[in-house]
Order: sequence, then C-alpha cells, then structure tokens
Amino acid sequence: MRYNIPITGLSIAALLLAGPALAQDKPTMGQKIEQKTDAAADKVKDAAHDAKVGMNDSWLTSKTKIALFADDRVKGRQVSVETQNGMVTLRGKVDSAEAKAAATEIAKGIEHVKSVRNELQVVAPSQRDRVDADDKQIGKSVEQRFKQDPQLKSAKIDAKVDAGVVILTGEVKSLDTSARASEVARSIPGVRYVKNDLTYASRSSLESSKVQR
Repeated sequence: MRYNIPITGLSIAALLLAGPALAQDKPTMGQKIEQKTDAAADKVKDAAHDAKVGMNDSWLTSKTKIALFADDRVKGRQVSVETQNGMVTLRGKVDSAEAKAAATEIAKGIEHVKSVRNELQVVAPSQRDRVDADDKQIGKSVEQRFKQDPQLKSAKIDAKVDAGVVILTGEVKSLDTSARASEVARSIPGVRYVKNDLTYASRSSLESSKVQR
C-alpha cells in the first residue's frame, strides 16, 4: 500500500500539468467571439473594396466619355465606353483610322486607367446610314437564330453589332455553349467576324474556388 500513494500523487500531478495544455487546444468563448468578429470585419472590408472598385470603374467610364466627346479628332457620337477593373473597352464606329488611334490615346491619358481595349470599327460617314441599317438587320437575325437554337435559346447573351462585327457578352453554362454562340453568329450573312466576350459558369466557379483556397 505504501507504493500506491506516490504513484497516485504523480498521476494527479501529471493531470494538473496537462490541464492547461489541453485547455489551450480548445478555443475559449472569448476566442470564438474574436474569430467571428474578425470574419465579419473581413466581409465588411471585402464589400467596401468591391464597392470602391465599382465606383472607380464608373468614374473612369464617365471621365473617358467626357474626354472623347470633347476631342474634335474622335467625334465620339457613336462610341460606347465600358470599364472593368480599370480596363477601358471602346466600342462603336468612328470615321477614320486616325480617329480610332486618337480614341485609344485619349482613354490611356485618363488617370488610373490601367489599359485600353479598342474595338472601334472604322466606317466612312458616307456609308454610315447603310452600315447602321445593315447592323440592325444583322442584330435581329442573330437574336432570332439564338432563340431557335436548342443550346442557346435559354442562354442570357447580349449581341451588339458594329459595322458587321458581332460582339457577344453575358454568361453561359459552358465553354461549349460559348463556342456554339460564336458559330451561330458567324453563320449570319453580313457578319464580318465575331468578338466573343462571353463568360461561362464553370470558369467562374473554378476562379471562385481558387480564391477561397
């Protein structure tokens, strides 16, 4: 019996020493609250960042439009401007190659613009009315063909036409659907080529999962 007493004492002492270590493995209520607070703060920061980016893009679009309309080289009555993450995209029609180059120069000169994608089409003023009429007809044909196609009829695709160039934007289910949209649009008489700016869900999901990791 004499030997049992020190062994029991050592066991109790070991448990007492191990207690704080075991307690550290489990987060306390205060730590849990702190973790939740940090997570909420991160979400607020992300939302604020997204709002700031959206505001900056809108600001850049407005500044670019003002600069284009004020420049006599461009005569930007038929120029549309879109901005995403600091990248400005120019679409529409201008009178000459010089006007197209000037539009790029003007957009690049706006403060905080990261890059410029110039998709303007050069159409002489004398041909503008005929080209506009042709573009309207092509746009109607593309829309009709999309509605008739089994793979595309439920897709949310916006098709714009500039001087025979079809520009596709929106989101579709897959890369295969995106390719089908280009194929159908290119088959329309009068279409010079198709600019496919469609995004597809599987790619968006993949990028989202990468961010979460």
